[in-house]
Amino acid sequence: LREFRAFLDREGLYVAIINGFPYGPFHGTPVKANVYAPDWRDDARVDYTLDLIQILRALLPAGLDGGVSTTPLSYKPWVAGAGAESWETMTRNIVRVADALVRIRREHGVLIHLDIEPEPDCVLETTDETVAFFERWLFSVGALILAAKLGIGPDDARRHLQDHIRICFDCCHFAVEYEDPAVALERLRAAGIQVGRVQLSSAVLVRFPSDPRQAESLAAELRPFADATYLHQVVEQQANALRRYPDLDVALDDARSPGSEWRIHFHVPLFAREYAAFASTQDYVRRVLAAAVQNPFTTHLEIETYTWGVLPPGLKMDLGESIAREYEWVLATIGEVSELGASDGPSSNTRSSNTRSSK
Repeated sequence: LREFRAFLDREGLYVAIINGFPYGPFHGTPVKANVYAPDWRDDARVDYTLDLIQILRALLPAGLDGGVSTTPLSYKPWVAGAGAESWETMTRNIVRVADALVRIRREHGVLIHLDIEPEPDCVLETTDETVAFFERWLFSVGALILAAKLGIGPDDARRHLQDHIRICFDCCHFAVEYEDPAVALERLRAAGIQVGRVQLSSAVLVRFPSDPRQAESLAAELRPFADATYLHQVVEQQANALRRYPDLDVALDDARSPGSEWRIHFHVPLFAREYAAFASTQDYVRRVLAAAVQNPFTTHLEIETYTWGVLPPGLKMDLGESIAREYEWVLATIGEVSELGASDGPSSNTRSSNTRSSK
């Protein structure tokens, strides 16, 4: 770690955030729902996360907060019908990490937070579910547990939890859930939940024509996106009603509603609005960037496209060129939304310098 930190310093690089979501292999092998294992009921998840925190403590630049992202507690089908015991176990394990983070801050002056990442079909999927967990469990039951560990009052414990347990706001995930980003971010803020990082990621968006034959033809073009490596949850909107599918192949095998819209959990490159016959949720990313620049609510923006290896052949490009184009689009968009913010008032442009971008 000392050698790596010296290398980073020489090259003008820094590490402030770690992806602690996958526990084992994540590329080049089928992952699917195993990406959520072990979940937050398992001591192995706690131990792994604490190891990552110690790595980050050694690498984090002075004066900068750091974060380790993690799973949304568990995969929803795994805890279906589970009672309060499972929720209490997950809460206790999150508090074990919070306890370590408070002590690191006291002893070393380093602020590190755990960033829980809501995701479709998981225990924490929507803003409603996320706020409910923080309010009903973490900020109440969890605060009492942490207070006992640290020998402090519940109010102080709650403040520590607000500092050290945050949310990873993944644009793709929230877009797939049809959540208005401004509303979601305000609800999190009002509940005292901080955003540890924003993951800049774009989902596949498909609008099926009303003609059934054309809809079937469009669905056939989606088949190459149904890879065997990752889960690609689908949320269908039809007449303001939402229907959820656990994976793209399941959705494709089911009857489609002509005229419906699908948003698919498939992280496509940020720099393109359209892919062949499909669109993307690029505009959603732009709206979140505008919010982050005009009224900063996080330190870290993270480009989170990871599906280069499973993109259909017609969409694959040189990896280096693709990553460069991701940065170019993000930096250009930050410039555009900064200029728009500056035209609305003199303070918004100066605040934008508080937001760093990370990869």
